[in-house]
Amino acid sequence: MADVVSDTETAILDAALAEVLAHGIRRTTASDIARRCGIARQTLYRYWPDAQAIFAALVTRELIAALPAAAPDDADLDATVALLVETADRVRTMPLVDRLRDTDPELFARYILDRLGTSQRAIHAETARRLATAQRTGAVRPGDPDRLAAMVLLITQSAVQSAPLVAHWLPAAAWREELTHALRGYLMPERP
Repeated sequence: MADVVSDTETAILDAALAEVLAHGIRRTTASDIARRCGIARQTLYRYWPDAQAIFAALVTRELIAALPAAAPDDADLDATVALLVETADRVRTMPLVDRLRDTDPELFARYILDRLGTSQRAIHAETARRLATAQRTGAVRPGDPDRLAAMVLLITQSAVQSAPLVAHWLPAAAWREELTHALRGYLMPERP
């Protein structure tokens, strides 16, 4: 059963998003979030123990929201890859991702080099599920769907997080095109 999010939790996360977009994570405090939300700090602490927990919940909420709500499970390879690229592009252009990249690069480094976050685990699980379904129709090459999804996560995560570095060579449309080629080549079934 899915967790039910209260209106207060949503308001707190919305206030946290506004604060982070305005000031970055390092310059945002629980007091700032509570003030923007119009609640007492003690009310905020009923939902999260500290500002770091709020930030983790915020990033998870925003990244999970980038996942496609509804897409056919019987997609062919091109449709599967298009869905992956579309999702990656939504994350790439997310204002929160831009802000974190600019103001809090150590946070990005932590989730690239040190640990998997809740959102990465959820994205991996959804990708593995979709790839397993596509394998049953022959649209995606055989292999352990968890392993394939892990590599897709690595490819797309790298492409998303490093996109500004290569924007001169890969403007948005070219970025999507090249990511499509990379994922399509990786997932394409071998032809006899």
